[in-house]
Parts: sequence; structure tokens; C-alpha cells
Amino acid sequence: MEKVIAEHIEITPGVCGGQPRIAGHRIKVQDVVIWSEEMGMSPDEILYHYPSITLSDVYAALAYYHDNREEIRLQIREDEAFATEMESKTPSLLQEKLKSRKNA
Repeated sequence: MEKVIAEHIEITPGVCGGQPRIAGHRIKVQDVVIWSEEMGMSPDEILYHYPSITLSDVYAALAYYHDNREEIRLQIREDEAFATEMESKTPSLLQEKLKSRKNA
């Protein structure tokens, strides 16, 4: 039996942090999961926003997620924690500008 999902999902060290992604693209499986589950986008809506991928790619990403749910959920949590940490360390330039105007 031939494994077909390999045509759609690849993991390459040094590309997208070595996380699973749609083959030939920098769209990670976790991106598709977030768009689908957290943002409520349908596969067709995802294609509308990312026309360089195929419907098969979207479904392969979702299938990969369901086969590796804990791994993908952990990656999402780690990325969210990193973003929160960076946000707390890096003040918003817009907020700084607004504060300086308010104090002037």
C-alpha cells in the first residue's frame, strides 16, 4: 500500500522550525488547524485566502493533525507562549507614540 499523505505534508529541519507543513509551502499544519478550528474557516475559505495550496493539502493537514493531535496542540501552545513572552518584552511602537502624545 502506498502512503499518500506524504505527497502533501513534509517535515524539513530548518524550515518552519522543523514543524510539519504543506509540502512546498511554508504553511504549517498548525496554521490550517487554527484557521479551521479556532477561526471557523471552512476548507474552501482557506483555499480562497491561500490559492497556492489545494483542497487535498488542506484535508491532508487536517488528517495529519487528527493523527498527531497532542504534538500539534503542544506546538500551538508553545508558539502562543513565545508570542506572549515577546509581546511583554517588546512594547508596541504605536502605544509608545500614543503615550508620548498624551503626556505632551
